[in-house]
Amino acid sequence: MNTATLATPLPRPSAPPRLRVLPGFRLTLGYTLAYLSLLVLIPLAAVFLKTAELSFAEFRDIVTAPRVVASYKLSFGMSLLAAAINAVFGLMLAWALVRYSFPGKKLIDALVDLPFALPTAVAGIALTALYAKNGWIGQFLEPLGIQVAFKPLGVLVALVFIGLPFVVRTVQPILEDLDTELEEASASLGAQRWQAFRHVIMPILFPALLTGFALAFARAVGEYGSVIFIAGNIPMVSEITPLMIITKLEQYDYTGATAIATVMLALSFALLLLINGLQAWTSKRTGRDR
Repeated sequence: MNTATLATPLPRPSAPPRLRVLPGFRLTLGYTLAYLSLLVLIPLAAVFLKTAELSFAEFRDIVTAPRVVASYKLSFGMSLLAAAINAVFGLMLAWALVRYSFPGKKLIDALVDLPFALPTAVAGIALTALYAKNGWIGQFLEPLGIQVAFKPLGVLVALVFIGLPFVVRTVQPILEDLDTELEEASASLGAQRWQAFRHVIMPILFPALLTGFALAFARAVGEYGSVIFIAGNIPMVSEITPLMIITKLEQYDYTGATAIATVMLALSFALLLLINGLQAWTSKRTGRDR
């Protein structure tokens, strides 16, 4: 027998096909990136590219105009305040829906989602009718010197209305999964109710509460339909930033609209990055980062 034939290595058997944990991952990733590019990345890039047509002096004059600066203060200030109010009352409402039984509980639980289902224009008209001088609620506030409609306070009311479900629906599942034995154990060790809530329950709820706060803030910053009716759109008083963008577009000033949108986008991203960083730091501090 030829020794060369004996020395020839045998072909290795082909490796069995690798089983993927996520079948169709490449196809799914391709669709995801395509939709992300078409719906998010390309429109955002168009905003910055259109703004780049302006010189720095023109950009500065547009974004620092007194009416625009006043709209920034109103939109971002009221959005942060509304998100903070929703964080407090949303937590209280979620706690009541999870921990207590009372008549009409399912009805209130369903009404929480009303701002999601209600068209924003309808919500704005309804709030204006309620808080006007002759409205069901406004007629009792007017003798006290409190005017809600066509004032910055009306903007706050509208933003609280549309942002409350974000906090409730974010915190509610965490409360439902929270084991009551933790509270019983803390009580058996001598902790008061407030101490148990502060040191046992709140560290678990805080990341979810921050998430709801961020979602409510992001929705409030760009809200338009439910705000313009109750705001009154008075220059330097109750004009919101989305209204300034729409006004520029109606005047066919596309570069001016994109300049204002760029500043609004940058400020929103910076604030959301700060909130997410605080959430990550809190999760790491409490040992719940994954």
